Amino acid sequence: MAKKPDENDRFTEDLVGLDPQDPEAREFAAHLDRMEREHPGYTVEGYLAGVQDFADSANRTTGHRRLVAVLVVGMILLAVALTVWFALSDILTFIF
Repeated sequence: MAKKPDENDRFTEDLVGLDPQDPEAREFAAHLDRMEREHPGYTVEGYLAGVQDFADSANRTTGHRRLVAVLVVGMILLAVALTVWFALSDILTFIF
């Protein structure tokens, strides 16, 4: 019977000599998985996966990198809010 490939088996060559139960080795395997993962390009799923990767990495960071991530997200949300506000004001001006 064929063995189902495990996530840990994917990086066995990279993790030779490391304890598979060690939390640092597991984090390193997860890091390798994130680095080698490919998302479908130019699709909604690909864009959302990219946003999820950004959110996950922003949640793992601390200090000034987290502050920069929060500022980037805040500026994006401000731009979206202003765009919606101006679009709604133009629509309401045109209707009334």
